[in-house]
Amino acid sequence: MTKKVAIVTGAAKGIGKAIAQRFISENYTTILVDVDDISGKQLAEELGTDAHYFNCDIRIEKSVEELFNSIIEKFNRIDAVVNNAGIIKDNVIWRMPTEDFETVIDINLKGTWLMCKYAAQQMKTQQSGRIVNIASRAWLGNPGQSNYSASKAGVIGLTRVLALELGKHGVLVNAIAPGLIDTPLTQKLPLDVQEKLIQAQPTRSMGKPEDIANTVAFLCNKNTQFITGQTIYVDGGKSIGAGI
Repeated sequence: MTKKVAIVTGAAKGIGKAIAQRFISENYTTILVDVDDISGKQLAEELGTDAHYFNCDIRIEKSVEELFNSIIEKFNRIDAVVNNAGIIKDNVIWRMPTEDFETVIDINLKGTWLMCKYAAQQMKTQQSGRIVNIASRAWLGNPGQSNYSASKAGVIGLTRVLALELGKHGVLVNAIAPGLIDTPLTQKLPLDVQEKLIQAQPTRSMGKPEDIANTVAFLCNKNTQFITGQTIYVDGGKSIGAGI
């Protein structure tokens, strides 16, 4: 029986790594997409023969097109695409360099759009597939994140449009909006800042990358057939409140 094929962007570390590990445990052939060759190749080696690393800058259409062509040529199908790659360059708007706005939009929104474009072409042909876009609770608004919040709001709008365009072709498209997750990025924050963020959570805790991976697995499960165009918050209830 042919194994299902999943693509995960930003797969080398953090949430992407947990998602890739989960796909491997679910018996998928898993494509790890990143620009971090050292971590990406190391993870592929750790995960075994069903994991394959591809270096791809998702901001560049030619790179994304070549990625999909290579995968389709080798495996002849794509069952799930998880758009997890993203960056943060925070600052209040009056101090934010325009370049930082453009870079965040390019990777978080344009890169996700390009991945969705080529995923949609293949999945429409197959008449099946799942796309999961990793957004953020920050789309609701966070001070100092005008670029990041705008990019993630765009991802949610993109998700809703694709659900409408692809539903009749057997393709389900959803978004996950993580909140405070224990990743290498949050671990770099000063301890007092981490504690302040944790105390602002209804659960008084941080989530784990596995919490996001579990939700991805649910949305990609063959028994999940009637959920599309939705944003699922995995944020310990923080989206109920306002501010940080």
